[in-house]
Amino acid sequence: MMKLLIKWLILTLSVLLAAYLLEGIKVGGFFSALLAAAMLGFLNVFFRPVLILLTLPVNILTFGLFTFLINALILKMASGVIPGFDVQGFWTAVFGALLISAANWLMNAFFGNQKQGSGDFIELKKRGGDRWE
Repeated sequence: MMKLLIKWLILTLSVLLAAYLLEGIKVGGFFSALLAAAMLGFLNVFFRPVLILLTLPVNILTFGLFTFLINALILKMASGVIPGFDVQGFWTAVFGALLISAANWLMNAFFGNQKQGSGDFIELKKRGGDRWE
C-alpha cells in the first residue's frame, strides 16, 4: 500500500514538473495534480492496454512510436475529466506525455525501488546426492 502511495506522489510531482516546464499544461494546484495523477494511473491501467492492442499494427509499423500518441491521448483524456488540469493542444500533449513519462521513470528509479529486505532470491544448499533444499 505504501509503495502505491509513493508511486502516486511521484506521478503527481511529474505532472507538476510538466506544468512548470510546458506552457500549454495548466494545473490549478497540488490537489488538481494529485487528481490528475490518479486519473492518469487509472487510464493507464484500464484503457492503455486496450488502445495498444487495437493499434498494434500501426504501432509495429512505426516501431513503437505510435505509443507516444496513445500517451498523449490519455493525457488529453485526463485533462478533460479533472477540473483544474488543462492540456492545450496536440503537441503539448505529446511533449507533456513524454516529459511526464521520463520524469516519472527517473523519480521511480531514484525513489520508487527501495528494497525493504533481501527476499529477492532463494538460497539452495545441496543435501546429499542430487537433492537440493
